[in-house]
Amino acid sequence: MYLLTPVIESEGRMGSGEDVPATRRSLRIGVDVGGTNTDGVILDLAQSGNADKGVVAWHKTVTTSHNPGVGIINVIAEMLAAGDISPRDIASVTIGTTAFVNAVIERDASRLMPVAVVRLSGPFSKHVPPCVDWPEDLRDLVLGYYALVKGGLEVDGNLISDIDEAELRAEAAKIHSSGIHTVVVNGVFSPIDTVHRQEERAAAIIKAEIPGCDVVCAKDVASLGFLERENAAILNASILQFAREKICSFDAPLRRLGLTCPVFFTQNDGTILSGDMALRLPIRTFLSGPTNSMRGAAYLVKGGENGSEEEAMMVVDIGGTTTDVGLLQANGFPRQSAAYSELAGVRMNFSCPDVKSIGVGGGSIVRLSNPGKELTVGPDSEGDRLLQAGQIFGGLSLTATDCAVFANPSLQLDGVDTVDTVLVAKGREALGDYAQKCMSIIKEALERSIDNMKDAQGDLPVILVGGGAIIAPDQLIGASKVIKPRFSNVANAIGAAIARVSAVIDTVKSTERKTVKQLTEEISKEAIEKTIAAGAAPASVKVVDIESLPLAYIANKTRFIIRAAGDFDFSRADLNELTAVPLGASSSSTEVVEDYSSVTFPVREKRTKSHTPAAAQHPSVEPDKIPLYKPDVRNRVWYVSETDLSWISTGCYILGTGGGGSPYASMILLRQLLRRGAVVRVVNPHDVDDDAAVGCGCGAGSPTVSIEKLQGDEMMEAQTELYKMCDKPASHMIALEIGGGNGLQGMTLGASTNMDIPCVDGDWMGRAYPTKWQTTPVVFNERSPIWSPIAIADGNGNVVAMPKATSDTQVERIMRVALSEMGSQVGCADPPVTGVEMKRWVVEHTLSQAWRIGRAVALATAQSNRVSLSQAIIDACGGSGAAKVLWAGKVVGVERTLRRGYVYGECIIEGGDTGLDDNGPSSNTAGVFRGRVKIPFKNENIAAIRIPDDASSAAAAAAREEPEKQEDVLAIVPDLISVIDAFSGEAVGTPEYRYGLWVVVIGIAASDKWTGTARGIELGGPKAFGFEHLEYKPLGQFVKPVSVIDEFDVPSK
Repeated sequence: MYLLTPVIESEGRMGSGEDVPATRRSLRIGVDVGGTNTDGVILDLAQSGNADKGVVAWHKTVTTSHNPGVGIINVIAEMLAAGDISPRDIASVTIGTTAFVNAVIERDASRLMPVAVVRLSGPFSKHVPPCVDWPEDLRDLVLGYYALVKGGLEVDGNLISDIDEAELRAEAAKIHSSGIHTVVVNGVFSPIDTVHRQEERAAAIIKAEIPGCDVVCAKDVASLGFLERENAAILNASILQFAREKICSFDAPLRRLGLTCPVFFTQNDGTILSGDMALRLPIRTFLSGPTNSMRGAAYLVKGGENGSEEEAMMVVDIGGTTTDVGLLQANGFPRQSAAYSELAGVRMNFSCPDVKSIGVGGGSIVRLSNPGKELTVGPDSEGDRLLQAGQIFGGLSLTATDCAVFANPSLQLDGVDTVDTVLVAKGREALGDYAQKCMSIIKEALERSIDNMKDAQGDLPVILVGGGAIIAPDQLIGASKVIKPRFSNVANAIGAAIARVSAVIDTVKSTERKTVKQLTEEISKEAIEKTIAAGAAPASVKVVDIESLPLAYIANKTRFIIRAAGDFDFSRADLNELTAVPLGASSSSTEVVEDYSSVTFPVREKRTKSHTPAAAQHPSVEPDKIPLYKPDVRNRVWYVSETDLSWISTGCYILGTGGGGSPYASMILLRQLLRRGAVVRVVNPHDVDDDAAVGCGCGAGSPTVSIEKLQGDEMMEAQTELYKMCDKPASHMIALEIGGGNGLQGMTLGASTNMDIPCVDGDWMGRAYPTKWQTTPVVFNERSPIWSPIAIADGNGNVVAMPKATSDTQVERIMRVALSEMGSQVGCADPPVTGVEMKRWVVEHTLSQAWRIGRAVALATAQSNRVSLSQAIIDACGGSGAAKVLWAGKVVGVERTLRRGYVYGECIIEGGDTGLDDNGPSSNTAGVFRGRVKIPFKNENIAAIRIPDDASSAAAAAAREEPEKQEDVLAIVPDLISVIDAFSGEAVGTPEYRYGLWVVVIGIAASDKWTGTARGIELGGPKAFGFEHLEYKPLGQFVKPVSVIDEFDVPSK
């Protein structure tokens, strides 16, 4: 950030005037375009072991935000000219750019094109249209048309239905007539569709009907997760034309520089995209900057392209305003983030690095408040004008860089020859010890961030890069060593220059005839072959990531995610075909000009759409108004709003104890009903008439299926079929389980646009359980079976009705068999009970409890008060007598296996304190938890059990196979064990457990409907999950949730 003039680190070389074959070219150019500066480097990888790390030249210049291409060309031209380097010696140019992501963030209508979406989904997803969860201003700019047509697959590869060519042609004609020329095709389970190739066939039909249009197949953009994959594909499609113009516009000016090499672009996971792939998938470049920095840092430390394969290391990239901290794994690639990421308010599932940012940088403004003399550092910054605003440069702002120099006047700043010693002396005198105190604050912030990002106990090497790295100390707690390598200020450009080739296979396979090991070997071979086809040198390709996830409720099915990577093969005969935008080809976007700095890009007509602001259409509560918000309760009826729904959804997942599936898709569906005018009513169970008929409905199936095959009409179809077997229609609905997505189904079914009946504030579990016989009506055992008659529907025309059964256990077994043959996801309708029965059996006010938990999380998040998050959740569940923090720490182990359709496993969490600061848990704070706990689960969490202190030894590891001891049990079913993300306060489901995740484990006392009788403990306690050797001991005293209706009711006058 400090150097704005070219620097040549070693002697350049002139070519002979003849073109040099690709195999003999030795130099690579890397360019990284940041928000403030554009950095460039020329590398000779053959010299990577030398003191200069093979850096031939580097340059840093100000980013030309209006036209990033100018900055890129400037950087390359300066390095070539100043180093006297022949363009013929350049093997490749690799660019990391923020230009495409900025178009989305800035909502630039001149760069975002309207998109039509064609879903191959059959009868599914009809209630959740494309872009349903987008910010409205962005949706108005991008979504031009959508259609739901026949198509889609089940999780086992069977067809939901085949595509209909006539239907597709008709929709293509409508799209063509609307003037839209960019189309996304998204099919249910398309990422595993290798046989029917529905998306590809549909794309060919659309292209034939709309000559010259762009069609994006969603399976090419992201993996499993229907909405998130579609979101990513739509954003990708919207910027295609802009990306094409930008990429092609580099052609002429680079040719003017004499470059004839291939041009690549870095993608989010630290590997390269050919020009052709970048033209088709520009979204993969969105978040490549942090990855480039990490890869470049590892190269500088190890002195070689693959040096980071020896050990993991933490990379701390300190810029002008923020610091990014990421873990570079032993395989040489950054650890990837959780399944879902968000950009510009859009939820997506494409791969991106797991990076945590804090508001500390070289330009961070330092303030000293009186009279307490409290020192603050950031988050506001003079990052882009430090050389003018900083006190050591004669400015008026006190920055972190100023304090670093005041604390240590011998510091040398990159690119700054001298610092005014008079100004430094004055600053040291004025600040006194406060300069050192500022350095201590920065040191502690960095140490917390480093510790939070570790995925195992022990110290790691820490590499400091970026222009602001001088503010960091030479020693940090948690670091085995702190390294500030030479050229660290252009580590991002170095990372771009050394980017590799990779490929990912994300698929679902049957384990019926082959073992997981055999399938892993086969898919690994496929990933390697795919990587070689993408341009990697065969001898360099290795598998770098393997993950296998057994699928719940689906017999013999496992999801495999395997990634391979290797070095680009410049000796390939098909080099030009692979690298796509071959320099020297004509570009329709840019004319050849004599002065590359005068290149201009096409300006498209500005598009605008009038729309009502989102806040006006769908009012939500401002963060500072959360404590004042009151739900709409009139005459003892609660009319649910979007705000209520959002909070209930958050609470449902926490009460799900790891199971029940994410409520996200169900929340979006119900929110759509509200936005279309539906009325959702909730009533207190005690207000229901004794002779009422209280019905129930739920979804059943695998969470993996639910993220792909979005709900259609199966819930209502099941209800329709059920009441053909019942004497009396339902007058009320109730949720089967409050935990997870089913916690919202009672409200959805009861909505005025569905059954138009109120939903009872309660459920049959008070949590989530894996089986239907683990419900309070079965606990009371006043009649049997409870759950017959019953009906299930798959939403695709298939219905199973069961008029009678011998027991509730038999109902469960038979329905599970049918479930596996019906796409592993069904809507289920349960028979109504009377009002008087409901009052005896119901776990009361659980919607109210979920609402209070969600409100507590929303308030703590709005106030950025993570310290109070856990306590707020505890307070919402009845206080410290009814709930407690059981453990806090980091997930260091996850094991899963599939038995009889259920996902069994255990999660190991290394402690850990309950003391949280603004960066999450800190192992530097004294706390009560040391050691490890394990959380066994069967879809839902079963217990939290302390592991003996010596369990890291081989002997202790063997001892772990022995039965657990009662004294090590922190909590066990039927009490609730909920794992919470320590940073967001959101629940973490068992499918989302992963290494390195910081969590807090909260125990909540179970309802007395479970703990009040021996039968309740038998059905819902340890023995029901195979823990016969352990006894249930309550963690606290259950407190009945306070009814929202009782608290906020406004009686009529």
